[in-house]
This record gives sequence, C-alpha cells and structure tokens, in this order.
Amino acid sequence: MKIASIEVYGYELTYAHGEYVMSKGRAAQSQASTLVRILTDDGIEGWGESSTLGGTYLPAFAEGTREGIRVMAPSLIGLDPTNLTIVHEAMDAVLLGQNSSKSAIDIACWDILGKVANLPISRLIGGIAQASFPLYEAVPLASPEEMAEFVRVRGKAGINRFQVKVGNDPYEDAERTRSVVKACPADAVIVADSNGGWNLQAAIIAVRELAGLNIYVEQPCRDTMDCAIVQKMSSLPLVMDESVVNSAELYRAKYEAGAGSVNIKLARVGGITGAVRMRSQAQDLGMTMCIEDVWGGDVTTAAVSHVAASTRADALLHASFFNDWTKEHVAGYAPRSEQGRGKAPEAPGLGITIDHKALGRALFEVAR
Repeated sequence: MKIASIEVYGYELTYAHGEYVMSKGRAAQSQASTLVRILTDDGIEGWGESSTLGGTYLPAFAEGTREGIRVMAPSLIGLDPTNLTIVHEAMDAVLLGQNSSKSAIDIACWDILGKVANLPISRLIGGIAQASFPLYEAVPLASPEEMAEFVRVRGKAGINRFQVKVGNDPYEDAERTRSVVKACPADAVIVADSNGGWNLQAAIIAVRELAGLNIYVEQPCRDTMDCAIVQKMSSLPLVMDESVVNSAELYRAKYEAGAGSVNIKLARVGGITGAVRMRSQAQDLGMTMCIEDVWGGDVTTAAVSHVAASTRADALLHASFFNDWTKEHVAGYAPRSEQGRGKAPEAPGLGITIDHKALGRALFEVAR
C-alpha cells in the first residue's frame, strides 16, 4: 500500500457557547481547523485534523499548519501509510518540529492502519482500558457570576469536571474560582487553568489566595521552572500543560516542578503516535493525565477518544470532546458524549464517516 495523494481542507469551528476567552485577552468565537485526507493506491482513505486555537496559544497557527503539510506532503507520496515510523522519519527529514502539521497526517495514517487491520485505533494502541471515560469542559474567563452560571448550565448536561480559565489579576481569579466551586457539587473536579498567563509574582499570589480549595492549578506560568517555584509555595496539586512538549519536559514536570498530572494534546506532540508515547511514560511515572487536543471537531474528537479509551482508568483524569464545544460537524456529530462521559467508536480506524463533499473544494492537493 502506498500514499497516492494528500488533500487538505479548511473550515471554521464556531464555539458553541458564544465566546471562548482565556487569559491575557485571548478570545475568539470561532477557530480555523485543518482536515487532511490521505488516499492510498488501494482505495483506502484516512482522515486527520489539527486546529491551533489561534496563533497565541502555542507557537503554531492555522496558515502555518497548512503550509507545513504542503511542504511535507511530496516526501510522503509513495510511502506506506501504515508504517508510522517511516512516515515520521520522512516528515522529520523535511521539517523540524511543526507538530501541528504532523499531527493531522499522523492521525490520518492511524485511520488507514485501523481500516487495514479492521480494528478501531484503540485496539492498536493498547486495547480498551475503559469502555467509557469522564469528560471535562472549559469555563471561559468572565465575571464570577457568569462563570458560576456556566457550570450550573453545563452541569445539567452531566458535566462534572471543569477547567476554570484564569490567569489575569490573581485576586479576581481567586474570586472567579471560588464562585465556580460554590456552584458545583462537592464531588466535582475543578482545575484553575492560567494557560501560563500569570507572571511569577501573580502566580504566587494566586496560589496563596486559592489555598484550601479542593482544586487543581494548571500551568500557572509559561516556563516550567517558574511553575516549579510556584509549586514550592503551594499546597494545591499541579497540572502541567503548554510547556510539556516532549519526554524530557515530562520528566521535568514531575521531578522539577512537582506536577502530579499532565495535559497531553495530540497536536502539541505530533498526533496519536506522540500522545501514546507520552501517555505510556506518564503512566510509568505514576502521573495522571488529561487526554485532548488543542481544538477541533469530529475528527479530533474521535482521535482523542481512542487514546483516552486505551488509557488506564487510574491514570486518566479526564478527556475532552471538542465536538461538544463546537457547532460544525463533518462526521454527523460522532462520536457523541453522554451525560459527561465519552466512548471510542468501535468501527475500524477512527470509526467515523466524514462527509468530505460537504467541505467543498480542497485548499490544495499533492499527488504523484
């Protein structure tokens, strides 16, 4: 089997709850997402997706993701898409980093591999460790009253795990977090996520103000060592996210920053391949984790679901289904969550069917 052509599509994903707001003024009502369709000479196709959440969340942006795929695609034509090692070697030989671009290609190759093996991806990356798993939703940064109302509304849909967006003024952030805690049942899992928005001094103040709450704090500062300083002054469990981009940073997150949890995003680590590698390492280190991606729709959600389903229950803090967060659906709103829990599709590959005709014309195509 060989890759015969690679098609790239773009579409907008509208946030289902109005405006998605993070620290430092990062806000949007929609995000550009990139879909990759890989076609083989055997007639089997695979789909992948990557969305960057704007250009200020990570050092990646939608136009760059697409251009990275355009640059790498010619080197992939003629390769066996089921040989992921060779595919990644070919991509790495063309571009250093650029994991957002590589992630979409990687997911599409896993989709093909699953279809060839006639197995869902979850069966190929360790097996189904849990038939269903808990999901979380982010609470956009707003007033304390608005954030409390958000969790009350989403709680009625079965969501009991929330990532509270903070990272501005630490005193106001503490008030926001306390309002969410009061609006949630006692068994809710709540993470105060700065997205690296606090500077060192603000983060120190924030964890002091948040002390005593039954919450996690996520990525208080952008740099891992600053997070380590903050954690030494905090009694709250620490989750690391944006600065953990490889195995070395995962090790630093635990042994230097004192984090017990890590957020693993597929597009940040190069796709399913990188996520499974980091997932296994985190499990071996005795850490818990969130399995998700930067942003995305049905294709991203399916990819995340397979990694989450194959993660040990004791190690999975929760996952995200971004197709619950967004309005547009390219695969019929599949997979679907139910009362705050997700499942991985059982059909081969990603286990979903993409309506590519509804996407319109491809942005570009690379073929032999």
